[in-house]
Amino acid sequence: MTYASATDAVPPDGLTVGGAASVVGVTVRTLHHWDETGLARPSQRTTGGHRLYDAADVARLHRVRLYRELGLPVADIAALLDAPTDDAEQSLRRQRDEVREHIARLQRSADALDRMIEARRSGVLLSAEEQVAIFGAAWQPSWPVQARERWGDSEQWAQYAERSAERGPEDWRLIVEALGALHADLAAAVRSGVRPGSEQANVLAERHRASMGAYFDCTHSMQVCLARSYVEDPGFRSFYDGIEQGLAEWLRDVVDANARAHGVDPATATWA
Repeated sequence: MTYASATDAVPPDGLTVGGAASVVGVTVRTLHHWDETGLARPSQRTTGGHRLYDAADVARLHRVRLYRELGLPVADIAALLDAPTDDAEQSLRRQRDEVREHIARLQRSADALDRMIEARRSGVLLSAEEQVAIFGAAWQPSWPVQARERWGDSEQWAQYAERSAERGPEDWRLIVEALGALHADLAAAVRSGVRPGSEQANVLAERHRASMGAYFDCTHSMQVCLARSYVEDPGFRSFYDGIEQGLAEWLRDVVDANARAHGVDPATATWA
């Protein structure tokens, strides 16, 4: 029912509170509240004291409902309804601008949720070409999808997706550069004979753990599990030993020694 037809349908003797509530699309309780607060009072009463709303009353009710749906406080609505035309127009313009800003905020939130959904699905919000350009020619764009299939139900994947959703190509380039610098320093430490458990080795172990923090929160126990896979998984071992021969086992030993220094027994370490 349109606004005009709703008010035109008001009979000469007015509408009861139930009839007015039905026409306006609110509850009887709401009309009672608007009456009690003085926001929209019926202009008539029956001989028994019951509320009766004429066409002008119903028109006011429609305006109140509209302003409430726009989010205006009751006090502002009362002032707006009774304001001179110029003041009312200025108030409406202000409220319109606020509504538009609210819509813009909601759109930004919707866009962020879209990115989060896509990040949880694909892992990296980069095209295949961007991934190869940033992560290197050996990178396979299918790897993030495979990782989701393997760990998609884990807390760590959820953290990874949240962080990925906020990153663009330049953010990933900085992460890759930092990781490259770490790998170079790890290789140099192997060549120079840095011993696991030494201060220098522990610093490198913490840098390695922090690098995992770019993707998810990594405890010392989880880092032990990761370093163990660097030796046991042929793909990981090939990658790290490709950087420097013996790096995979050395890094595992370095991580284990650092974990012990933080109260974690590598022999009983779990993914937690």
